Amino acid sequence: MPIRIPDNLPARHVLEGEGIFVMEENRALSQDIRPLHIVILNLMPDKVTTETQLLRTLSNTPIQIDIDLLRISTHESKHTSAEHMLKYYETFDEIKDRFYDGMIITGAPVEQMPYEEVDYWDELCQIMEWSKTHVYSVMHICWGAMAGLYYHYGIPKYDLPEKCFGVFEHSMTWSKPVKLFRGFNDVFYVPHSRHTEIRRDDIAKIYDLRILSESPESGVYAVSDRKGRMFFLTGHSEYDRFTLDSEYKRDLNLGRPIKKPINYYKDDDPEKEPVMLWRASATLLFANWLNYYVYQETPFDLSLVNEEKKTKIDLEDT
Repeated sequence: MPIRIPDNLPARHVLEGEGIFVMEENRALSQDIRPLHIVILNLMPDKVTTETQLLRTLSNTPIQIDIDLLRISTHESKHTSAEHMLKYYETFDEIKDRFYDGMIITGAPVEQMPYEEVDYWDELCQIMEWSKTHVYSVMHICWGAMAGLYYHYGIPKYDLPEKCFGVFEHSMTWSKPVKLFRGFNDVFYVPHSRHTEIRRDDIAKIYDLRILSESPESGVYAVSDRKGRMFFLTGHSEYDRFTLDSEYKRDLNLGRPIKKPINYYKDDDPEKEPVMLWRASATLLFANWLNYYVYQETPFDLSLVNEEKKTKIDLEDT
């Protein structure tokens, strides 16, 4: 089934070139079905690249998905044209009366700043608070995950001695595999690119949270609340083959201290093409989230989403 996006969104041409079924708004409106409504709060600098990566991961399900793109109104994007932002993105004031099946909050290049010093922190807090009553399940990614854990649970982040940068082996932590990782291999791979971390000891103090997946090298990867309504991923499963390569070469050109990404290039040689180790698990991760925690749980009438969220689904039973 297709993913529905705004008419003429640049990501369409990339996705169609990969054989992904993309449906524009005009055609989708003629179908008498109830699609999932997903809103993406895109905090990354290169909006178009992030849109394409996320839409690619969301497209591999039998469920039609309607996408809204959300921007921060208190921060001006310097790496994406104003025309693109005005044409395809909405502000919180424009969407705050809507209800959504799911939401994705991306990472952002502000991780080494104290949260309260980020110029759009107050607006982000407003959106995260709103998501508790207007969104059924929220997926937080990288800095978005750390910000979400801090806002909702007071969990701090810590600076790393050097950047966590590469593709690392992960395994499931929870004693019974939860539906988010249904169908996963015992070991799977996730890209990471961050200067900070959250720590297991802080999460373990919060009864409502469960660590679902970890890596011996990159630490905690996936955390969930007990209801399966909020997920926090410290890595970038949505990244494409060359994202880490682009970041590495960018930092080299800028003279920043950076080591080559771990377990990434063929023969560990930056002159060779990166090896894609995480595509299958990334596709399955987002498909499982959409299927088990969004599609099968949300009410047909989205205005009832807040009532449905009161139902407790303990992860021990999922």
